[in-house]
Amino acid sequence: MLLENIPRPRRISGLTSRVIAIGLAAGLVGGSLGSYSFIKYFASAVPTAKQQLVVNETSSVIDVAAKVSPSVVSITTKQLAQGFFGRTQQVEGAGTGIIVTADGLILTNKHVVPAGTSTVTVVDSNGKQYTDGQVISRDPVNDIAFIRIKASGLPAAQLGDSSNVKVGQKVVAIGNALGQFQNSVTEGIISGVSREIAAGDETGTASEVLQNVFQTDAAINSGNSGGPLVNLAGQVIGMNTAVASQNAQNIGFAIPINDIKNDISSVKSQGKIVRPYLGVRFVALTKDVATSNNLSVNSGAWLQSDSSGSAVVPGSPAEKAGLKDGDIIAKVAGTTIDGTHSLQTLVSNHKVGDKVDLNIIRDGKTINVAVTLEEATASN
Repeated sequence: MLLENIPRPRRISGLTSRVIAIGLAAGLVGGSLGSYSFIKYFASAVPTAKQQLVVNETSSVIDVAAKVSPSVVSITTKQLAQGFFGRTQQVEGAGTGIIVTADGLILTNKHVVPAGTSTVTVVDSNGKQYTDGQVISRDPVNDIAFIRIKASGLPAAQLGDSSNVKVGQKVVAIGNALGQFQNSVTEGIISGVSREIAAGDETGTASEVLQNVFQTDAAINSGNSGGPLVNLAGQVIGMNTAVASQNAQNIGFAIPINDIKNDISSVKSQGKIVRPYLGVRFVALTKDVATSNNLSVNSGAWLQSDSSGSAVVPGSPAEKAGLKDGDIIAKVAGTTIDGTHSLQTLVSNHKVGDKVDLNIIRDGKTINVAVTLEEATASN
């Protein structure tokens, strides 16, 4: 396969604060040997505690790779696309997936298996090929999809708790780098949390907004999309989904695993992703945004219309509950919206049909509004 034919990972064309609420072994061996050489050569000059720290960190990455790699698969796809002069042509793609159940349920990015995908081939860490891959569900609002293969006894990945992730925390990324180097391992740290990005394809065209994603400097290359971002305990805390392409170096992004767990549960129980829907467009408040707009609070979801539509989507649960343009949603079911708890995440913690209390600030006054969540579809 020519590298030129491998789709690039999702690119970040620009940052945005608006979102519709509904909702990486290059350097592993070299790094390990380098750390060992450093310890051996400078042993007389480095305190014992420092030596132990370096050894422990290096060993941890090796242990993580050994533990998680069996749960990581490579994915190749074929899909029909419109070519020159209106001709239809077949395009090949490559990505990564995470085994989430022993009987063949695999988590990946929606852009790895886009609409029109006709063939899905899965290769496990032992090189075994499964040519019967089927896309069983795509998230209508987030870059999440599920594939199923006919298998049993597969090593499912251990899922962690992404709400406990901290900036500076060491992480490991595993994926099908460049569509050729299966289960490549890179390491880095969490560079930021709760980022909002506009993600697009290899042309650089923004296609959807992703909210509440992790930023990491662990190298994420073409083909890594859909692979796991893992803590040093070997637990998946995110799914790699995009990389910054303009004037950037080592800036990648991953969807927190807590934002995916409900999708996993619904696919297990209902065979498809069932996601709750609120139906608002908003600006995520920060101190700077609040100051420049003379707002009384520094956090929350400030409902604002934009070029794509009104702040409150017509016919949505939000409209039915009486939400208005300019409202600030401060809490969802008693939990404050802040840098670590986004509106999208808090809504996704609930189920379709749940009646949820929203704490709203309107015209300087605080009111409570009850909204009944509905199911998100591709059209909303």
